[in-house]
Amino acid sequence: MKTDVAPAGLVEQSLYEVRKTIHPRAVHGWFAAWRWALVWATQLVFYGTPWLQWNERQAVHFDIVHRKFYIFGLVFWPQDIIYLTVLLIIAALSLFLFTAVAGRLWCGYACP
Repeated sequence: MKTDVAPAGLVEQSLYEVRKTIHPRAVHGWFAAWRWALVWATQLVFYGTPWLQWNERQAVHFDIVHRKFYIFGLVFWPQDIIYLTVLLIIAALSLFLFTAVAGRLWCGYACP
């Protein structure tokens, strides 16, 4: 004979909980100030690079029509793509190394 009586100590609980609000707190201090300084620095580099002049030319300019890439004083042609590839691979590997060694600092304080 089977009964539908719950054993003592068990309480029925709803599957859904009432949503609790999350309130972010303001962070102040030395690391927060450095974080904002680095955010501003990276944004200035990102948005300021197109206005940099180098030898009466835009410092970083990818001229797709004429198939030339101007990066500061260097001119790269399509056949020089191997150099750009090596540069990008080195940049990616150094980024991986940096994030592996100091990833917590990068993502917590410097990442824009």
